[in-house]
Amino acid sequence: MAEEKLKKEETLAMRLRFIGQSCRLFYSEDPVKIVKARGQYLFDENGKPYLDCISNVHHVGHCHPAITKAAVAQMDLLNTNSRFLHDNIVLYADRLASTLPEKLRVFYFVNSGSEANDLALRLAQQYTQHEDVVVLDHAYHGHLKSLIDISPYKFRKLAGQKEWVHVAPLPDTYRGIYQEDHPSPGQAYADTVKNLIEEIHQKGREISAFFVESLPSVGGQIVLPEGYCSKVAEYVRSAGGVFVADEVQTGFGRVGSHFWGFQLQGENFCPDIVTMGKPMGNGHPLACVATTKEIAEAFTANGVEYFNTFGGNPVSCAIGLAVLDVIENEDLRGNATRVGTHLKDLLKKLQAKHEIIGDVRGVGLFVGLELVTDRQKRTPATKTAAWVVKRLKEEDRICVSTDGPWENVLKFKPPMCFSSENADLVVQCIDRILTDMTDNNLKLDNEDI
Repeated sequence: MAEEKLKKEETLAMRLRFIGQSCRLFYSEDPVKIVKARGQYLFDENGKPYLDCISNVHHVGHCHPAITKAAVAQMDLLNTNSRFLHDNIVLYADRLASTLPEKLRVFYFVNSGSEANDLALRLAQQYTQHEDVVVLDHAYHGHLKSLIDISPYKFRKLAGQKEWVHVAPLPDTYRGIYQEDHPSPGQAYADTVKNLIEEIHQKGREISAFFVESLPSVGGQIVLPEGYCSKVAEYVRSAGGVFVADEVQTGFGRVGSHFWGFQLQGENFCPDIVTMGKPMGNGHPLACVATTKEIAEAFTANGVEYFNTFGGNPVSCAIGLAVLDVIENEDLRGNATRVGTHLKDLLKKLQAKHEIIGDVRGVGLFVGLELVTDRQKRTPATKTAAWVVKRLKEEDRICVSTDGPWENVLKFKPPMCFSSENADLVVQCIDRILTDMTDNNLKLDNEDI
């Protein structure tokens, strides 16, 4: 491997000097310096490989040769302002359209998931002529100010909740208000949205949209209960609002059985707006909003032109097309189903062995392992989860991170080329760490260490 210009200590010192300290590193106490990546592996400055269970952005694998080839070829030919006529943007829109329900046929290309969600918010508010938005508790929809305002995960730590933002309970059947023993959790959670809309109307307000991640990620790798979205969409549309599905984390086949996360809610379910981002460009900044002709026409009718200088540029769309080709040619959806099922099965066996594992959930290569100190009380084992992540990195060179309101859920959203052998290794290592904790009677969340 080529010698680095800077030693790790120098790189870290310069980062501390020049980069805003709110931009945190993974493993901030002892960060990994990554200089190269291939597939599902990251390589540090000494050439040591790390298994990547984190990078859902690098959807088809780090530095995939087909993606690099498409990017270089188009960059060598042309990259320009998106307001010039070019084939790539329309060919890419056509390919995306083939993966979506028929009524979603108008596309706006942007550069990030945050930009996509901000535009979705504008579309909804312009179409309905109302401002208010309903979101789920613990939701995160992006880093723009407009999106911080509709992301309880962020605004609860900042200026607080705006009067036009309304928060519905997270449909978490493990630790939410309606759990796995409820006869119809989808309907019960949908009714909480219905009740919230009634409260909004009593205040003399009207809603523009219901925003939801198709599988809430920051909320703890949540799979929404069956029937939830259809009923919520019914209530929201009856109130004059639109249903926005945020697919920034979960789109492009991560769930395996379907191309989009919202399709898990049934073949007849269709959102009014779908946002997408992270996996689209395999690490290249590319994102999009898909919506209906009616909503797009209302947006056009305001008389204000919308343009995005780089959104949908020739290089971005060439990369987007290449990503779709790789997903199809390498059967990455099939791989997500096979490997994801295998990973969940292994984790469930681990759950039977280790009392600290409270829940295993997920679909495809979107999986969560929730750690608890008490299975009956479902008390979050936050420190233990952090300890497992630390040891996986230091002892096994496996990169995993935590999520959920209490940061006690180990999350798995690896590149889609992740293999069954990778899953075997990760679970063996977690087993070893948890066994070691049990053997040494370590109870991190009780301050024993």
